[in-house]
Amino acid sequence: MKILHSNIIGEFGRDIFIIHGFLGMGDNWKSHANQIAKKNFKVHLIDLRNHGKSFWSDKFNFDLMVDDIYNYASYHNIDRFSLIGHSMGGNISMLFAQKFPELLEKIIIIDILPKQYKPHHENILKSLKSIDFEKMNTRKDVDIHMSTFIEDERVRQFLLKNLYWINKERLGLKLNINVLFEFKDKLSINLSQDLKFNKPSVFIYGDNSPYVDESDLTMLNLYFSDIEIIKVPFSGHWVHADNPSFFLEKTIKFLN
Repeated sequence: MKILHSNIIGEFGRDIFIIHGFLGMGDNWKSHANQIAKKNFKVHLIDLRNHGKSFWSDKFNFDLMVDDIYNYASYHNIDRFSLIGHSMGGNISMLFAQKFPELLEKIIIIDILPKQYKPHHENILKSLKSIDFEKMNTRKDVDIHMSTFIEDERVRQFLLKNLYWINKERLGLKLNINVLFEFKDKLSINLSQDLKFNKPSVFIYGDNSPYVDESDLTMLNLYFSDIEIIKVPFSGHWVHADNPSFFLEKTIKFLN
């Protein structure tokens, strides 16, 4: 059994697993984890399969990723924890809550709803898939290449964090891009209304997020019997980066 890679911040306290989004990694959350850990929490920044420093596999779907989190908890002898999941990580967290509710204390879902979304990662994935590391041997080379696909510099900077040096001369990609490319149209989930999660839950979303239509928020009551909904001002999909102080204040208050 392969176990997911993690960076654990904090030596004692209640366990919290942070589950990153599609094409991200646990370390994207490092500054937040440091702040949460100060409040007597042990924060596990987990890399999902085919992301970050975790193992690569040709098999990639939500059920497998939920089981990976379960196996991670078992391996570390953790029988109770809270989940924080952003975007795809939020989908994984919601599915985990339905499959293994007995393991959870609380759940925080960030800026993703259990509904069908139109695929919209095509350009991003094409930009990553078409990187030629034979010709591009600096981060700037890769950034220039990606800018022909992605105008938003902030999105490019997020994606460039997936570069690493294989050796002194050659860059590589932490993402298993061929497998992830095939998953691009399967990023939405369906939850079962028969498996209502009845422990404390919170849904946090950005007031300018393209992922959340406020008319859809009532659907959360179908799946979570004890849910609070928090809108983060001055923020989009990356609420934790757009308004970090507000996000952290609400998150730590809920966890406590």
